[in-house]
Amino acid sequence: MTKVDIVNLVAGDTGLSKVKSEEAVETIFNAIKSSLSKGEPVVLRRFGSFDVRNKNARIGRNPKTGKEAQISARKVVRFKPGKYFKLVLNDKSKIKSSSRFY
Repeated sequence: MTKVDIVNLVAGDTGLSKVKSEEAVETIFNAIKSSLSKGEPVVLRRFGSFDVRNKNARIGRNPKTGKEAQISARKVVRFKPGKYFKLVLNDKSKIKSSSRFY
């Protein structure tokens, strides 16, 4: 699924124009990026959470040549799916039987 697919879904489900839907999707993405760039986690109930992790500098190895290379420190985004998301992915029958997730 691409951003265009998401925009089309939002437009279809809400009745908004594609231009307004794209603005809404961009606003959401920008809010997530802004929060993560400040080091704040993003928690979306029933979906999951995003947070930023620091990776330390380290020595890596080029898989082709075997030559060592310095890998610089960097920040990475981690996504952790929520319980409801995991249920949807793994066993949809549990969703209907458990009102706790609705």
